[in-house]
Amino acid sequence: MILELQNIYKDYYQGKMVVPVLKDINFSMEEGEYVAIMGPSGSGKSTLMNIIGCLDQATSGKMFLDGVDISRCTENEMSDIRLKKIGFVFQSFHLLPRQSALANVEMPLTYARVKRSERKERALAALERVGLSDRVNFMPNQLSGGQRQRVAIARAIVNNPRLLLADEPTGALDSRSGAQVMELFQKLNDEGVSVLMITHDKGIAEHARRMVTIFDGMLRGAEQGAAPREVI
Repeated sequence: MILELQNIYKDYYQGKMVVPVLKDINFSMEEGEYVAIMGPSGSGKSTLMNIIGCLDQATSGKMFLDGVDISRCTENEMSDIRLKKIGFVFQSFHLLPRQSALANVEMPLTYARVKRSERKERALAALERVGLSDRVNFMPNQLSGGQRQRVAIARAIVNNPRLLLADEPTGALDSRSGAQVMELFQKLNDEGVSVLMITHDKGIAEHARRMVTIFDGMLRGAEQGAAPREVI
Protein backbone atom coordinates (compact mmCIF):
# COMPACT_ATOMS: atom_id res chain seq x y z
CA MET A 1 0.00 0.00 0.00
CA ILE A 2 1.57 3.28 -1.09
CA LEU A 3 -1.15 5.56 0.31
CA GLU A 4 -3.94 5.17 2.86
CA LEU A 5 -6.28 7.82 4.29
CA GLN A 6 -8.40 6.93 7.31
CA ASN A 7 -11.34 9.10 8.43
CA ILE A 8 -9.76 12.34 7.22
CA TYR A 9 -11.55 15.57 8.15
CA LYS A 10 -10.37 19.08 7.36
CA ASP A 11 -12.01 22.18 8.82
CA TYR A 12 -11.21 25.85 8.32
CA TYR A 13 -12.24 28.63 10.64
CA GLN A 14 -13.84 31.95 9.79
CA GLY A 15 -13.86 33.76 13.10
CA LYS A 16 -15.78 31.48 15.44
CA MET A 17 -17.49 29.62 12.59
CA VAL A 18 -16.20 26.20 11.56
CA VAL A 19 -16.23 25.52 7.80
CA PRO A 20 -15.93 21.78 7.06
CA VAL A 21 -14.10 21.06 3.79
CA LEU A 22 -13.27 17.34 3.91
CA LYS A 23 -15.65 14.94 5.61
CA ASP A 24 -14.63 11.42 6.61
CA ILE A 25 -12.35 10.67 3.65
CA ASN A 26 -11.29 7.03 3.38
CA PHE A 27 -9.08 6.13 0.45
CA SER A 28 -6.26 3.76 -0.38
CA MET A 29 -3.94 3.24 -3.31
CA GLU A 30 -1.68 0.33 -4.10
CA GLU A 31 1.88 0.75 -5.31
CA GLY A 32 1.97 1.03 -9.10
CA GLU A 33 -1.64 2.23 -9.42
CA TYR A 34 -2.78 5.12 -11.62
CA VAL A 35 -5.74 6.83 -9.94
CA ALA A 36 -7.66 10.02 -10.74
CA ILE A 37 -9.63 11.97 -8.14
CA MET A 38 -12.18 14.04 -10.03
CA GLY A 39 -14.38 16.83 -8.73
CA PRO A 40 -15.72 20.27 -9.60
CA SER A 41 -14.37 23.56 -8.27
CA GLY A 42 -15.09 23.84 -4.56
CA SER A 43 -15.42 20.09 -4.04
CA GLY A 44 -12.41 19.88 -1.73
CA LYS A 45 -10.02 18.24 -4.19
CA SER A 46 -7.29 20.89 -3.83
CA THR A 47 -7.45 20.61 -0.04
CA LEU A 48 -7.22 16.83 -0.35
CA MET A 49 -4.22 17.16 -2.68
CA ASN A 50 -2.46 19.45 -0.20
CA ILE A 51 -2.95 16.88 2.57
CA ILE A 52 -1.78 13.96 0.41
CA GLY A 53 1.19 16.05 -0.72
CA CYS A 54 2.17 16.79 2.90
CA LEU A 55 1.64 20.52 2.28
CA ASP A 56 -1.09 20.63 4.93
CA GLN A 57 -2.33 18.43 7.75
CA ALA A 58 -5.82 17.11 8.39
CA THR A 59 -7.89 18.37 11.31
CA SER A 60 -8.41 14.74 12.31
CA GLY A 61 -7.82 11.28 10.91
CA LYS A 62 -4.69 9.47 9.77
CA MET A 63 -2.71 9.31 6.55
CA PHE A 64 -0.04 6.74 5.78
CA LEU A 65 2.38 7.34 2.91
CA ASP A 66 4.70 4.46 2.10
CA GLY A 67 3.97 3.07 5.57
CA VAL A 68 4.76 6.32 7.43
CA ASP A 69 2.06 7.82 9.69
CA ILE A 70 2.09 11.42 8.45
CA SER A 71 -0.12 12.60 11.30
CA ARG A 72 2.81 11.97 13.66
CA CYS A 73 5.41 13.80 11.55
CA THR A 74 7.02 17.11 12.41
CA GLU A 75 7.23 19.93 9.84
CA ASN A 76 10.85 18.98 9.10
CA GLU A 77 9.93 15.35 8.60
CA MET A 78 7.09 16.33 6.26
CA SER A 79 9.50 18.52 4.28
CA ASP A 80 11.85 15.55 3.94
CA ILE A 81 8.99 13.32 2.76
CA ARG A 82 7.96 15.91 0.16
CA LEU A 83 11.52 16.01 -1.15
CA LYS A 84 12.22 12.28 -1.24
CA LYS A 85 8.91 10.48 -1.61
CA ILE A 86 6.56 12.76 -3.62
CA GLY A 87 6.93 14.22 -7.09
CA PHE A 88 4.69 17.23 -7.81
CA VAL A 89 3.31 18.29 -11.19
CA PHE A 90 1.24 21.48 -11.21
CA GLN A 91 -1.01 23.14 -13.78
CA SER A 92 1.23 26.22 -14.01
CA PHE A 93 4.56 24.29 -14.30
CA HIS A 94 6.41 26.33 -11.60
CA LEU A 95 9.67 26.38 -13.56
CA LEU A 96 12.41 28.88 -12.74
CA PRO A 97 12.32 31.26 -15.74
CA ARG A 98 16.04 32.12 -15.74
CA GLN A 99 17.23 28.53 -15.46
CA SER A 100 17.62 26.00 -18.28
CA ALA A 101 15.52 22.86 -18.54
CA LEU A 102 18.48 20.91 -17.14
CA ALA A 103 18.94 23.27 -14.17
CA ASN A 104 15.22 23.13 -13.38
CA VAL A 105 15.29 19.33 -13.30
CA GLU A 106 18.45 19.32 -11.16
CA MET A 107 16.82 21.52 -8.51
CA PRO A 108 15.35 18.76 -6.25
CA LEU A 109 18.69 16.94 -6.38
CA THR A 110 20.43 20.12 -5.23
CA TYR A 111 18.10 20.32 -2.23
CA ALA A 112 18.80 16.62 -1.56
CA ARG A 113 22.55 17.42 -1.59
CA VAL A 114 23.33 15.03 -4.43
CA LYS A 115 26.83 15.49 -5.88
CA ARG A 116 27.03 17.76 -8.92
CA SER A 117 28.20 15.08 -11.36
CA GLU A 118 25.41 12.73 -10.30
CA ARG A 119 22.86 15.57 -10.43
CA LYS A 120 23.62 16.24 -14.08
CA GLU A 121 23.58 12.56 -15.02
CA ARG A 122 20.23 11.93 -13.34
CA ALA A 123 18.66 15.13 -14.71
CA LEU A 124 19.74 14.26 -18.25
CA ALA A 125 18.27 10.77 -17.84
CA ALA A 126 14.96 12.24 -16.59
CA LEU A 127 14.76 14.65 -19.55
CA GLU A 128 15.46 11.79 -21.94
CA ARG A 129 12.70 9.81 -20.25
CA VAL A 130 10.17 12.54 -21.09
CA GLY A 131 11.46 12.98 -24.64
CA LEU A 132 13.39 16.22 -24.19
CA SER A 133 17.02 15.14 -24.52
CA ASP A 134 17.37 17.71 -27.33
CA ARG A 135 16.09 20.60 -25.18
CA VAL A 136 18.31 20.38 -22.10
CA ASN A 137 19.84 23.86 -22.50
CA PHE A 138 16.63 25.62 -23.53
CA MET A 139 15.12 28.23 -21.23
CA PRO A 140 11.41 27.90 -20.31
CA ASN A 141 10.44 30.80 -22.62
CA GLN A 142 12.00 28.88 -25.52
CA LEU A 143 9.74 25.88 -24.91
CA SER A 144 6.10 25.24 -25.76
CA GLY A 145 3.57 24.74 -22.97
CA GLY A 146 3.63 20.98 -23.47
CA GLN A 147 7.44 20.93 -23.36
CA ARG A 148 7.45 23.02 -20.18
CA GLN A 149 5.08 20.56 -18.56
CA ARG A 150 7.35 17.69 -19.61
CA VAL A 151 10.28 19.50 -17.98
CA ALA A 152 8.14 19.78 -14.83
CA ILE A 153 7.39 16.04 -15.00
CA ALA A 154 11.12 15.27 -15.42
CA ARG A 155 11.80 17.38 -12.33
CA ALA A 156 9.06 15.50 -10.46
CA ILE A 157 10.50 12.06 -11.24
CA VAL A 158 14.24 12.82 -10.99
CA ASN A 159 14.30 11.81 -7.30
CA ASN A 160 12.49 8.52 -8.06
CA PRO A 161 9.55 9.42 -5.79
CA ARG A 162 7.23 6.81 -4.35
CA LEU A 163 4.20 8.82 -5.56
CA LEU A 164 3.75 11.18 -8.50
CA LEU A 165 1.06 13.71 -7.61
CA ALA A 166 -0.39 15.70 -10.53
CA ASP A 167 -2.74 18.64 -9.98
CA GLU A 168 -4.71 19.55 -13.16
CA PRO A 169 -1.62 18.67 -15.25
CA THR A 170 -3.22 19.59 -18.60
CA GLY A 171 -5.15 22.66 -17.42
CA ALA A 172 -2.82 25.17 -19.11
CA LEU A 173 -2.30 23.17 -22.32
CA ASP A 174 -4.01 22.91 -25.68
CA SER A 175 -5.71 19.61 -26.49
CA ARG A 176 -2.79 18.19 -28.51
CA SER A 177 -0.18 19.00 -25.85
CA GLY A 178 -2.55 17.71 -23.17
CA ALA A 179 -2.91 14.40 -24.99
CA GLN A 180 0.88 14.06 -25.22
CA VAL A 181 1.23 14.70 -21.48
CA MET A 182 -1.42 12.08 -20.72
CA GLU A 183 0.43 9.58 -22.92
CA LEU A 184 3.55 10.33 -20.88
CA PHE A 185 1.76 9.65 -17.58
CA GLN A 186 0.54 6.32 -18.98
CA LYS A 187 4.09 5.46 -20.07
CA LEU A 188 5.49 6.30 -16.62
CA ASN A 189 2.79 4.21 -14.98
CA ASP A 190 3.60 1.31 -17.31
CA GLU A 191 7.17 1.63 -16.03
CA GLY A 192 5.92 1.22 -12.45
CA VAL A 193 5.44 4.82 -11.27
CA SER A 194 2.48 5.30 -8.89
CA VAL A 195 0.41 8.21 -10.24
CA LEU A 196 -2.36 10.13 -8.45
CA MET A 197 -4.00 12.82 -10.55
CA ILE A 198 -6.40 15.54 -9.37
CA THR A 199 -8.69 16.97 -12.05
CA HIS A 200 -12.10 18.49 -12.76
CA ASP A 201 -12.13 17.04 -16.31
CA LYS A 202 -13.74 13.63 -16.74
CA GLY A 203 -12.05 13.17 -20.11
CA ILE A 204 -8.66 13.55 -18.44
CA ALA A 205 -9.66 11.41 -15.44
CA GLU A 206 -10.65 8.55 -17.73
CA HIS A 207 -7.00 8.10 -18.71
CA ALA A 208 -6.37 6.69 -15.23
CA ARG A 209 -6.83 3.03 -14.35
CA ARG A 210 -9.22 3.94 -11.53
CA MET A 211 -11.37 7.01 -11.01
CA VAL A 212 -12.81 8.34 -7.75
CA THR A 213 -15.08 11.37 -7.47
CA ILE A 214 -15.17 13.99 -4.73
CA PHE A 215 -18.19 16.21 -4.14
CA ASP A 216 -18.90 18.51 -1.18
CA GLY A 217 -15.83 17.16 0.61
CA MET A 218 -16.86 13.51 0.39
CA LEU A 219 -15.49 10.76 -1.80
CA ARG A 220 -18.01 8.88 -3.89
CA GLY A 221 -17.84 5.44 -5.45
CA ALA A 222 -14.94 4.49 -7.69
CA GLU A 223 -15.30 3.99 -11.40
CA GLN A 224 -13.04 2.16 -13.80
CA GLY A 225 -11.07 4.45 -16.06
CA ALA A 226 -9.11 3.32 -19.08
CA ALA A 227 -8.45 -0.41 -19.06
CA PRO A 228 -4.86 -1.28 -18.19
CA ARG A 229 -2.81 -1.76 -21.31
CA GLU A 230 -0.63 -4.79 -21.82
CA VAL A 231 3.00 -3.92 -21.21
CA ILE A 232 5.24 -5.50 -23.80
